[in-house]
Amino acid sequence: MVLQLPPQGLQLPPLALQLPPLALYIHVPWCIRKCPYCDFNSHQANNDIPEAEYVNALRFDLQQDQVLAQGRKLTSIFFGGGTPSMLSAQAIGQILNDAEKIIGFETDIEITLEANPGTFEQEKFSGFRVAGVNRLSIGIQSFNDQQLTLLGRVHGRDEALRAVGVARNAGFDNLNLDLMHGLPEQSVDAAKADLQQAIDLGPEHLSWYQLTIEQNTAFYSAPPVLPEEEILADIQDAGIELLADAGYEQYEISAYARAQKRARHNINYWEFGDYLGVGAGAHGKITFPADNKIMRLWKTRLPKHYLEAAQSQKISTNLQGHQNVFGGGSDLLTTDALPLEFMMNALRLNDGVAKEYFAQRTGQDWSLLADSWRALEGQGLVENVDGNIRPTLLGRRFLNRVLQAFIHEAG
Repeated sequence: MVLQLPPQGLQLPPLALQLPPLALYIHVPWCIRKCPYCDFNSHQANNDIPEAEYVNALRFDLQQDQVLAQGRKLTSIFFGGGTPSMLSAQAIGQILNDAEKIIGFETDIEITLEANPGTFEQEKFSGFRVAGVNRLSIGIQSFNDQQLTLLGRVHGRDEALRAVGVARNAGFDNLNLDLMHGLPEQSVDAAKADLQQAIDLGPEHLSWYQLTIEQNTAFYSAPPVLPEEEILADIQDAGIELLADAGYEQYEISAYARAQKRARHNINYWEFGDYLGVGAGAHGKITFPADNKIMRLWKTRLPKHYLEAAQSQKISTNLQGHQNVFGGGSDLLTTDALPLEFMMNALRLNDGVAKEYFAQRTGQDWSLLADSWRALEGQGLVENVDGNIRPTLLGRRFLNRVLQAFIHEAG
């Protein structure tokens, strides 16, 4: 089943695109050690990273992208990596000051920073809070020392436990813990024990996701022995029940939150909002209502090249006419690609999104999807509840099958 397009010769007029909310992603490309499962743009470095030069480059990057905001203020900021907590609190504060001056903040902005639980990073938590970070995401991954060693992590169980207390003492009342399951030779009981330990720490949010082997990683070259599919399914079912009993609501495939503590930055992605991306290898998505176009942009990947570009300040122009010195590239989302792009994000959310967002954020009429949507409804895979389009429980289990309905096959 594929997306049902209008009959040949019939052209539906484009609808008026609306500017969605705007977020900011800031990429910090260094880490203490490259983890064997990591396929992100991260580069091993010591503590002597070129911090001042990178902060200056980010400032210039923001200045170049200011025009893309189109008058909007930022609803959220996310420092990702790499390991953003390798930067000093002073550097984080300077970056936030620059972002506020150049783009502007909404009054209730959410500002998240990813941090390692190692002692070196813990010492900075209070400084991060003072600098303006109001949501901390700690990459624990496991509380089992043997598993942490296999995962290449530089911290142990004791440091992970201590990091949560340090974060609380620093004033963080919005805390996320990253935790993996389906680890090498992990049993259902071991996965449940890991998750229960995280729950016992009382974070407001848990990102609980299955380890997958990605290309261009050490695990891809030398894969570990992972649990069989039946065990993985049992872990998933047991974990969801454990989280629900503890008061955590699953609102996305791997995201669980207490009341009013959903990750607003990630929700903006899933609701097909806009976001600026600054830093080496950062990606962004921007809507241009005047041209009825949506564009993805990305910056040059290697930190060395990114810093050199900032220092040279040689302007390059992408296909939308936006000028930027940071290389990378840009790509316009085609009309054919937009339904799948929208649904790949929207249907990750258990509650889905407002049906009206499809027209507002793609510029296309819902009638393009109507036949495919009705067919999926008939199979019990999707539903429309109070104006929200969303997957059913069955649809969430077979999401890839659902998404195939929105792939346009040329010809």
